[in-house]
Amino acid sequence: MTVIAQSLDKMTLEVEEKTRIKASLDTVFAALLEELGPANTNADGTPMPFVLEPWPGGRWFRDLGGNNGHLWGHFQAIRRPTLLEMYGPLMMSFGVASNVQYRLTEAPDGTLLTLRHSAFGLFPDGYREALSQGFGIILDRVRGRSEQAEVR
Repeated sequence: MTVIAQSLDKMTLEVEEKTRIKASLDTVFAALLEELGPANTNADGTPMPFVLEPWPGGRWFRDLGGNNGHLWGHFQAIRRPTLLEMYGPLMMSFGVASNVQYRLTEAPDGTLLTLRHSAFGLFPDGYREALSQGFGIILDRVRGRSEQAEVR
């Protein structure tokens, strides 16, 4: 038997990213739900749609059919159009507790979208660094979807 003791700094993850979007709160909130749900893709653009049950306690999961899939989390809080908060393992298939908050606030030129991801768990080597890079892609897609919808 091997026992590995990890220090707290290797067991925690804190990511915060902000982006300004030239669109209304309602438009950005709708784009966020779309991007996290049916329009979701991998970083390479491969479709990876999710099912969202956007109410407190609702699930956020990938349905692979035939009662197969991946539970990413549950909605902890929703305050339309300013807060979307989830908890669960997300994309991690190891012992971890995770919380993701998307906060939307009015800004002079539209909306400020702030993402905060906090996690605690047994991260494999190199995983924390790789994990923190994917959120920028999601925020960029939400910005593009929102600004395009606002122009229409």
